[in-house]
Amino acid sequence: MRKFHTVDRKRALLLGSVALIALVGAVAAVRGGDPAQAQSVVAAAAPAVPVTVQTVASRPVQVWSSFSGRMRAVDFAEIRPEVSGRITSVRISDGQTVKAGDVLFVIAPAPYEAAVARAEANLASARTNAAFARTELDRAVNLVRNQAIAQRLYDERANADKVAAAAILVAEADLKQARINLEHAYVKAPISGRVSRAEVTLGNLVQAGAGAPVLTSIVSDNGIYADFQVDEQTYLKSIRGQTANRSEERTIPVQVTVQGDDSHPYVGTIDSFDNRIDTASGTIRARARFANRDGALMPGMFVSVKVGSGAAKEALLVQERAIGNDQSKRFVYVVGQNDKVAYREVSLGAQVDDQRIVLGGLTPGDRVIVDGLQHIRPDVTVAVKEAALAVPKHALATNFTSRP
Repeated sequence: MRKFHTVDRKRALLLGSVALIALVGAVAAVRGGDPAQAQSVVAAAAPAVPVTVQTVASRPVQVWSSFSGRMRAVDFAEIRPEVSGRITSVRISDGQTVKAGDVLFVIAPAPYEAAVARAEANLASARTNAAFARTELDRAVNLVRNQAIAQRLYDERANADKVAAAAILVAEADLKQARINLEHAYVKAPISGRVSRAEVTLGNLVQAGAGAPVLTSIVSDNGIYADFQVDEQTYLKSIRGQTANRSEERTIPVQVTVQGDDSHPYVGTIDSFDNRIDTASGTIRARARFANRDGALMPGMFVSVKVGSGAAKEALLVQERAIGNDQSKRFVYVVGQNDKVAYREVSLGAQVDDQRIVLGGLTPGDRVIVDGLQHIRPDVTVAVKEAALAVPKHALATNFTSRP
């Protein structure tokens, strides 16, 4: 233990001697009438401060904008009865996947089967009557030609033929409606997708019409939408300024993440933008589409939507931790000639992960200090160590949020 104290004591005496020599030299210079020489003496005597720098270089960066949105089903249908009657069969289970045309419910079909049979009989009768009327008309044609019957009788038979033909059309329409009602007794899925629960169970009586109850609902399984709102400036600069038509808009990449699961983004593309900007909010409605093959995204989810720019652009990047605040100004320290620190005011753009895009104040090749900032000031000599190159994943150009 005594040995370590002796070493520390010698080290302290050595450092004190160096500092004393520097101070004596500075005092001597001042007494000699040369303050600049005194300052240089002190600077030369002070050891170089170790710092880590990042050399600024131009890199391709794709800027992303962040919004909030809601997931929406591509297709959604509420299933309601189109005919009245008692539910005699429920052919779905909660959450089941169905295809378009699958029977979901059966409403007692017997009355509608009877209506079809009645309509078929009426049609057959109408056709028989029409055939007889046609025969009578043909006879009247020959008789009137030979003046064997009065013209009035011919006109009556001609009129009866037309009435019989019209009766066939009415009977055919009645049969068609009866068949439609019978088909509606078997409630079918209009779209493919996943059903909700059965809201009306077996044995209940349902009525068609405006107040018809919801039997169940279906959401499509051929993808899902994310609806969100884009502020006007982002739309004009990042989207409209880089795309000329809807086809190009659909190539814009989009990512969504669910709250609490930021590490698992879902990738999709823009589906559409609205045809106008809302003057009240200064935003335009947007919609992105996602394949959602695993079914993890569900309608109604609140998500974070990130929209990428059309193409990557060259930009200068600097670490966020290297940037300082001087009232309303932003600045960095750079290492200049002779490894001395210089103050540099900068103009900044979008955030890129833990870096910022530099719009002005720096040029490629500038060495920006990113570590050791607490020990430096302008004109201090530093010992430089180069930082590892940070590769950005993407940029977040804005943090505008909206709740559709």
